[in-house]
Amino acid sequence: MVIGEKFYEKRKNNYLNLVKRQNRAISIMSTARLIIFFIGIILTGFLYTKKYIYLSISSFLCFLILFIFIVIIHGKIKRNRNYSLVISKINSNCINRFNGKWKDFVDDGEEFVDIDHNYSFDLDIFGRGSLFQWINTANTYLGRRKLKSSLSTCLKSAEEIEKRQEAIEELSKKLKWRQRFEAEGKVINEKIGDPAPIIKVAGDRNSVYTNKCLILIFKILPAITVSMLILHFATNRVSKSIPLLLIVIQIFLLIPKAGQRFKSLGVVYEFKNSIKIYDKMIKLIEKEKFHSAYLMKLKSNLINDKYKASEQIKKLVKLCDVISDRRNSMYIIINILLLLDYQYMFALEKWKEKCGGNLQKWIDTIGQFEELSSLSIINYDHPKWYIPKIIENDLVFEAKHMAHPLLGEKGVCNNLTIRKPSTVGLITGSNMSGKSTLLRTSGINLVLAYSGSAVFAENFCCSIMEIYTCMRVSDNLEKNISSFYAELLKIKNIVKASKEKRKIFFLLDEIFKGTNSLDRHTGAKVLINSLSKKKTLGLVSTHDLELGDLEEESNNKIKNYHFREYYKDDKIYFDYKLQRGISKTRNALYLMKMAGIEIENDIQK
Repeated sequence: MVIGEKFYEKRKNNYLNLVKRQNRAISIMSTARLIIFFIGIILTGFLYTKKYIYLSISSFLCFLILFIFIVIIHGKIKRNRNYSLVISKINSNCINRFNGKWKDFVDDGEEFVDIDHNYSFDLDIFGRGSLFQWINTANTYLGRRKLKSSLSTCLKSAEEIEKRQEAIEELSKKLKWRQRFEAEGKVINEKIGDPAPIIKVAGDRNSVYTNKCLILIFKILPAITVSMLILHFATNRVSKSIPLLLIVIQIFLLIPKAGQRFKSLGVVYEFKNSIKIYDKMIKLIEKEKFHSAYLMKLKSNLINDKYKASEQIKKLVKLCDVISDRRNSMYIIINILLLLDYQYMFALEKWKEKCGGNLQKWIDTIGQFEELSSLSIINYDHPKWYIPKIIENDLVFEAKHMAHPLLGEKGVCNNLTIRKPSTVGLITGSNMSGKSTLLRTSGINLVLAYSGSAVFAENFCCSIMEIYTCMRVSDNLEKNISSFYAELLKIKNIVKASKEKRKIFFLLDEIFKGTNSLDRHTGAKVLINSLSKKKTLGLVSTHDLELGDLEEESNNKIKNYHFREYYKDDKIYFDYKLQRGISKTRNALYLMKMAGIEIENDIQK
């Protein structure tokens, strides 16, 4: 067990112990509430029967206040217990990241899998066993998509990446804040949906509900109607036809644009819980003190000279609570009497007029904090990993003791340098020796570097390049595309990008494997030579040992590397260490033999 795992285990146990204490407190409060209720009823009834009217009233009020106080305390403890449970679960997830059980996390970003993306499918960025599944702690709709965007769009300036590095490093040190921030998104056990409908409602304006004369009329009219009803039933001095006429008028007033009001108020009600989550998360951001320029700028989206976002979101939360009364069975009658739909629309339109246009910015800011918090897990859990140096102008990929981040401690470290004059690394080696893993290791660390997080390396330096891969290709029956043609389409995109003089980092695994050996060799040779002359860097893995001649033919623009295996006690072993030069070994026949395929000795020789 590593130090980080022990730390999270301790935090998890602390919160579980806290939950036990809170459960005991909840049980005591429940019992106390019941006792107070019965004692209050008995004592008040006893005093009333003894004709102590004032004492009975005083008794009733005292026990009522005490009962309400206990109910409030009981509710507060239950809410804190829920937070404790969520935070203990968060620490359990942190433990699972260390021991390799993170592949069981429910949210793996499967909906973001795109086999046609330039690199995300080949590098396991989304889906089961992916980078997204490993680090994601975002719960809001936009937070998840912000993280998706930062992992699948690597076109950022060096200045922006450096600002993000500073922000992520700062957040990594705010463990308690990050876990509370994550807990706020999880404490209400429901999926936080796309906020587009509530953002649209907040952004739309309707001048009808801001008309001061109309507002005055619709506030006075219900008051008159209710007054006439009270006077009719209380004094009989008012004919029943007057309140009935007023009620009929109000019914007709509720008919115009009823559908529009129903839709707008319905959307607000639908997002009631989401808005409450946003409220809590915004408060946490506003209260926290940040030092990095990137985080301070994000926080400034929530605060201006006139108001704080939390103050306005709180008003929206209160409005959501009263709008939820529309689900009450008595609402139709009350709505007719008080024209509540109009009152709610007046209040909603007033809120929208003041700050409705900022709602998207606020929710977007929450999402950005969630994205950065997810990435900061890497920096905190792996303090020895390296913060990459980003070079803006030159073309370079340089890594020392680099390994695959998703493999954790099982990853084997390698050194790799790709820069002028050698811009292409050609990797040969036996099956299962580590060629594809090295390609993915290089690519996924580059993705992390561009996102602003630490990478699994002792030293890492790179320039800003577009990543292109051609590794996992298969037949697509739906589109009637063979694996070979699918591979050609990917390579076509790489060639097109290189011709446009864009900076490219490419990863090609066993190219043209779907055709005959002669065409494969010729095609690979032409492609590699062509890419070596462009503004590109890249790695190519192959079993075609004859391609090793390209190093000499290209005047060292292409450099040979290989992986090797060794045999012991009639078993095959790999050290997964990258070596210079062309591979001198083969193991396909040996592996076939291990699979049960009988191979004659003279063929093996």
